[in-house]
Amino acid sequence: MSSAAMNAPTQAPGEKMVPKPRRITEFLLLIVALVIGIGANILVDPDRLVEDPTRIITSGAVLAGGGLLIHVVLWIRARHADPYLLPIAVTLNGLGLAMIHRIDLSTGQTASDTQVIWTGLAMVVACVVLWLLKDHRLLRKITYISLLLSALLLLLPMVPGLGVEINGARLWISIAGRTFQPGEIAKITLAIFFAGYLSTNRDLILLAGHKIGPVRLPRFKDTAPMLAAWVIAIGVLVLQRDLGTAILFFGLFLVMIYLATGRATWIVLGVALMLVGGFVASRIFSHVSQRLDSWLNAFEPEVYNRPLGGSGQIVQGLFGLASGGLFGQGLGQGRPDLVSYANSDMIITAFGEELGLIGLGAILSLFLLFATRGMRAALGTFDAFGKLLAAGLSALMIIQLLVVIGGVTRLLPLTGLTTPFMSAGGSSLVSNWIIAAILLAISHTARRPTLTGPATDEDYAELQAHAKATREGRGTNNETVDPEPTTELSSSVAGTRDASEDAGTATEAISRIRGRSGSPSPDPTDSTPEGGRP
Repeated sequence: MSSAAMNAPTQAPGEKMVPKPRRITEFLLLIVALVIGIGANILVDPDRLVEDPTRIITSGAVLAGGGLLIHVVLWIRARHADPYLLPIAVTLNGLGLAMIHRIDLSTGQTASDTQVIWTGLAMVVACVVLWLLKDHRLLRKITYISLLLSALLLLLPMVPGLGVEINGARLWISIAGRTFQPGEIAKITLAIFFAGYLSTNRDLILLAGHKIGPVRLPRFKDTAPMLAAWVIAIGVLVLQRDLGTAILFFGLFLVMIYLATGRATWIVLGVALMLVGGFVASRIFSHVSQRLDSWLNAFEPEVYNRPLGGSGQIVQGLFGLASGGLFGQGLGQGRPDLVSYANSDMIITAFGEELGLIGLGAILSLFLLFATRGMRAALGTFDAFGKLLAAGLSALMIIQLLVVIGGVTRLLPLTGLTTPFMSAGGSSLVSNWIIAAILLAISHTARRPTLTGPATDEDYAELQAHAKATREGRGTNNETVDPEPTTELSSSVAGTRDASEDAGTATEAISRIRGRSGSPSPDPTDSTPEGGRP
């Protein structure tokens, strides 16, 4: 017998193991997160704590008050939510406030004051989302509304008198003297649309259509809404001159369709289209060709000294990372003010210079932990929509971080995307806290105890409706379907075409039947994924 089995907790016959809410664990980790964030804000300039402590006290109070408020809302509305997501988000937000404050001390700006206001607002919005989103499956009812809302949000900056152009990109709208980037919210609504559409039409995309060699091409009518979303993403590149947002949207599209179908051919086809589109864009649009030139020839003097679209920002960022070394210069001891937009696009280089490779590695590990907790929520929930939405939002965070890190280290062209939770910018901060709130709501559904009791007539009706809808969907294709390998997550996504709006999925119904028929509840510990609850 293995040591793990010997050390497993014993369970008396008939005794039910109920998953622990673990809100105390979250509270203790939240205290640690606040100590890190507020402590970093003090360390950037300890003398300020004595001379003028108002800014530090205000930012610390907002961060602590917002974090504790979300914790209380979770205790009331989502007791079984993941206990690690909130502390990680608060830690990253606090470090971002500290670095923006540190850069303000060098440049004479006041961006940290605005960021503190946005932090409080973003945390309040997260509380509202958690309070209203009792069941994440409610978002499935607005699948097509989300697509229309995404199009509207992305077109708002093109409205005369409302949209403003900054640094050659038209991504912002101006309201009462404040700028906001609607595309940050659009990435969430697009993720909701993809999750709702793919969870409903997965079988039709996989089974219906003509097969050419090893590739089965879906019917146009089954993929038209997704193609519309893809066209919207390309329109961002063409109309708004923003390479980073276009890459982010297209990456989200590829990740979610791969998770739903498990077919690598979608990735190959998508990457090929992206390369072709990038090549064509570099030949047509000057701002894209300048970005590529600054990436490939960054150290050429004429490229470095170019007034618009030059590589000075990239090169200075690389020098900052190099001067940080392994342990860094120390908070408040570097020169991040030499890098353009050090508090937003290039904030990673500021952390690399002052915290070194070890400190920057710790920050990246926090992002990795945040994404893996989101993936665990995706694996733990029983409904296909929740799986795709949680996995898509987690992947969105990683894609954005990958593009940012690749840009500042010259592995990829610099795109201008911001680092989640850390960069200056209210729209980015609000959208990332909304993502955290949605992941917390999904994790609550994944971790909460399963109801027990006999299966109801409603459960059997859902199973019959699902079976009928599946037979009708597969009846439209007379060809034999070749089995293809799927990923663990995509194979657990039970995409269906519902017979009615509230029919649900077979996975949901089966899970309730198993629970009510007396099956034991899953192990509450985080080390046993077999139970289906992280």
